[in-house]
Amino acid sequence: MSFGATILDAEGLRLTRDEVTLFREADPFGFILFARNIDTPDQVRALCDEMRSAVGRRAPILIDQEGGRVQRLRAPLARVWHPPLDHVALAGEAAERAMYLRYRLIAHELLALGIDGNCAPMVDLAGPRTHDFLRNRCYGTEAATVAGIGRQVAEGLLDGGVLPVLKHIPGHGRATQDSHHELPHVDADAEALDDTDFAAFRALNDLPMGMTAHLVYSDIDDLPATLSPRVMALVREQIGFGGLIMTDDISMKALSGSLADLSARSIAAGCDVVLLCNATLAERAEVAQAAGRMSDTAQARADAALAARRDPAVLDIDAAETELARLMRGRVYG
Repeated sequence: MSFGATILDAEGLRLTRDEVTLFREADPFGFILFARNIDTPDQVRALCDEMRSAVGRRAPILIDQEGGRVQRLRAPLARVWHPPLDHVALAGEAAERAMYLRYRLIAHELLALGIDGNCAPMVDLAGPRTHDFLRNRCYGTEAATVAGIGRQVAEGLLDGGVLPVLKHIPGHGRATQDSHHELPHVDADAEALDDTDFAAFRALNDLPMGMTAHLVYSDIDDLPATLSPRVMALVREQIGFGGLIMTDDISMKALSGSLADLSARSIAAGCDVVLLCNATLAERAEVAQAAGRMSDTAQARADAALAARRDPAVLDIDAAETELARLMRGRVYG
């Protein structure tokens, strides 16, 4: 039987009885954690165990641990990092290796808590008008540079036993609005997008999982990418991404409509899984019902993504930190 076509969150530090019942019935593909779910190492491990026990399998548990402003785990549970764009600038020509080491250490921290998925690499291109909510989370301004760094971010996570999630497909860097609050429109022509923004994702089209962008590419469609069959076909055919595609949070204000309608439309457009964050129990049940079970094709992609999980390689933490400090001239942490 296929998984439920959702990734869901939890309200607090432990699952409630009602959440356990919902998760058992909805059988979401995976889960995502936020700062409200984080207290102590033992508590996080117990919460992860409860989530997996509810669905009766080793479901992936994701988090946003980019570093900088977007990192749900902070001291003393985890290292606090510079924003990615600052980290890359400090590392200079050693940026690829420095970012590999950074995310290898992040993976070590995550897996020790039971978390085995990270919403990174983010290979959106930074531009002169990129909105502040996104810009310093980027790795650079050129597709080849960003793709090279993104590859090392993904490898650092995979080597640490953590699944990477490539985002925001097919490119969010040209957005001048914050999609958490409004729907950005990008007016660049399709050929220019293919040569720049889309190119970074094409170079990483073999990664196991990806996350959509909530924005309109006006030269391609008047629908947000997450809801656009045209854009999703472009992601599969032109960019060549073959992995599991999850939506960005379906409750973000960039999208308008009921959660049920948005969930059904995103699946119909070609997304495999609906991500819902910061929701009530009733909203999670509503989305689970609207998204339904994975199609056979989506289930095959889910199985392939889970099969991409690696046993973590041995990590000499002291050696990794020493090398990283040398590459960044001692300016490693934020």
